[in-house]
Amino acid sequence: MVQVLLPSQLYAYSGGVSRLEAKGAAVGEVLDDLDARFPGLKFRIVDEQDRIRRHMRLFVGRLEARDMAAPIADGEELLIFGALSGG
Repeated sequence: MVQVLLPSQLYAYSGGVSRLEAKGAAVGEVLDDLDARFPGLKFRIVDEQDRIRRHMRLFVGRLEARDMAAPIADGEELLIFGALSGG
């Protein structure tokens, strides 16, 4: 299992949970597993072309995952961050 840490702006899609477990050997597979349990969550992270949205940053451990095919091993953490903006 992979540990997934969500930013606060996605809590509404995860039932208020900030830390989840998911299955998958790649970032896309992990997000698919989460989306099966929490419909709509993946769409907030990935666009219609299956690319990570510009305002989202995903890290497998300390390495940034730049696409859905980025590998992730059992026991690793997937950290998801949303960009902050304002004025």
